Amino acid sequence: MGYEVEKSDAQWREELTDEEYRVLRQAGTEQAFTGEYTDTRTVGVYTCRGCGTELFRSGTKFDSHCGWPSFYDPADSEAVELLPDHSIPGRPRTEVRCSSCGSHLGHVFSGEGYGTPTDQRYCINSIAVRLEPEKG
Repeated sequence: MGYEVEKSDAQWREELTDEEYRVLRQAGTEQAFTGEYTDTRTVGVYTCRGCGTELFRSGTKFDSHCGWPSFYDPADSEAVELLPDHSIPGRPRTEVRCSSCGSHLGHVFSGEGYGTPTDQRYCINSIAVRLEPEKG
């Protein structure tokens, strides 16, 4: 699949830290409760660490107590792409990727009863995004 932002593997490795590369380009997961944005309440926009595309806004972030930042809706439905993930046998999931560069962001879950407007939890790795605080 072609993306708006295309880079060679060597370019990704040069631009990202080893841990950023493991998560964004190899669909890894950062350890729970270790990410810099897990409990952040700063007002702003979350962008893709790989390409800078706006992905989520702080107004849709909520406390899920799952160990990763959680959002109930992307800033723009076309900002993310959703793909079937069968990497864990017997536990199908839906992977969330940046639709501009294909970087792995995390997974989305539905029907967990959080009481959010969409009944969805976009469980996103902190290392996959950057928070741009609202200028006040």
